[in-house]
Amino acid sequence: MMKEHFKDLLEYNLHFNQLLIQNFLQNSSVWQEKSKNLLNHILNAHQIWNARILDENTFGVWQINDDHSLLNINSDNYNHSVKILNERNLDEIIVYRNSKGDDFQNSIQEIFFHFINHSTYHRGQIAMLMKQAGLEPIATDYIFYRRNN
Repeated sequence: MMKEHFKDLLEYNLHFNQLLIQNFLQNSSVWQEKSKNLLNHILNAHQIWNARILDENTFGVWQINDDHSLLNINSDNYNHSVKILNERNLDEIIVYRNSKGDDFQNSIQEIFFHFINHSTYHRGQIAMLMKQAGLEPIATDYIFYRRNN
């Protein structure tokens, strides 16, 4: 049951990140630098958490990716998370080092909840910045996703 719930949340995350990336690519001259940084940060953080679970190399927290790689990064993040969901136990404890070099441990379930919540938080910031830039913000609330899917 919990795995299905996280799969749904991952699809929600994929969907609205994709819409934001498409909006950015179509309106990059209007998007503020802070919005672009936050969009990259959302994708980077998701990649970092997947990589910690899979023991792979991580992106930089605030690295700026090539604009035309963003959709692929978003899809890769989703696919890696689904692979984790299918192959690992959500209660499994992951020991990792954060970007400051401190050691921590959390369950996969806690990590998934964190990066999905983290993405939602920053999409809200981007919506505010889009409005300030004269763009129509994208309503990215979970309930809007469920109403349309």
